[in-house]
Amino acid sequence: MAGFRYSVWDPPLIISQIVTLQCAFYAGLGVIFWFIDILFQQNVALEQLFSYGAVHLKSIAGLCTLIAYMLNACISAGAVWYFVARTKQCLDFSCTTHLYHLLACWCYNGRFPSSPGWWLLNICSATIMCVLAEYLCIRTEMKAIPLLGNKADL
Repeated sequence: MAGFRYSVWDPPLIISQIVTLQCAFYAGLGVIFWFIDILFQQNVALEQLFSYGAVHLKSIAGLCTLIAYMLNACISAGAVWYFVARTKQCLDFSCTTHLYHLLACWCYNGRFPSSPGWWLLNICSATIMCVLAEYLCIRTEMKAIPLLGNKADL
């Protein structure tokens, strides 16, 4: 294999990365919602994470949901950068995370999402997560490799 990094098909690694990113996604979203609920004196509920009706612009709660998902996209991008650290895999892991979120929402609500606002929010969230993760990974991959000095002595 000619390339920068030796890579093999490693299902346990991929599955552990998916599970880790899914946990980071929900942990980040949960912490953001917890903070927002304390700030605006709202009740903490799973509906904020999984309900299609929580995504709207009719109230402060709906607006907070939008903000929480956008902030969580940035947190999740950091998780992709830290746990995956491969630019080529950012799109795969971002889409996989949101696909599992779709399945979780579908199970929670008992029906497939039909809300255009929910779809738009999740597409924007996945896009931000992917683009920001790619940016972070590219910056890491493009760091200068020191050729002189004590560290380069082999």
